[in-house]
Amino acid sequence: MTSDVEQRGLYYEELSPDTRYLHRPGRTLTEADNVLFTTMTMNTQALHLDASWSAGQPFGQRLVNSMLTLSTLVGLSVAQLTQGTIVANLGFAEVTFPAPVFHGDTLYAETVVVTKRLSSSRPGQGVVTFAHTGRNQDGLVVVTATRAVLVWCSDARP
Repeated sequence: MTSDVEQRGLYYEELSPDTRYLHRPGRTLTEADNVLFTTMTMNTQALHLDASWSAGQPFGQRLVNSMLTLSTLVGLSVAQLTQGTIVANLGFAEVTFPAPVFHGDTLYAETVVVTKRLSSSRPGQGVVTFAHTGRNQDGLVVVTATRAVLVWCSDARP
């Protein structure tokens, strides 16, 4: 063995504004995922759990919990963007769910770096704003979110 390669996210200097990062593979969201997440988070919304009741609602079937959709969207970006390089999530803004996600849909994520700046209060760290977009297997946008994160600069990493 001549060298080691550790999988990680990108440091502040490596993140390029106006670059779109495509996160693959996607993640197929199953009934088991939805029921587990929904009950684990104490969300008793019948729209996620009661197939009979949901059949009489506008979409005609249960919907995947939107918080599971959002969590999966962000999770799909971790290996490529922030694995081991993030200091903290700073916040989310402009979260939308323009179309429903159903059991069996596959979520594909992409991220654009919107802005970045060095932190004025935390030397060796920078604030990056991501615009995340999630599309289903048909290319339909089902979730969007803007997220601010604090990331390490490469020369300050612990």
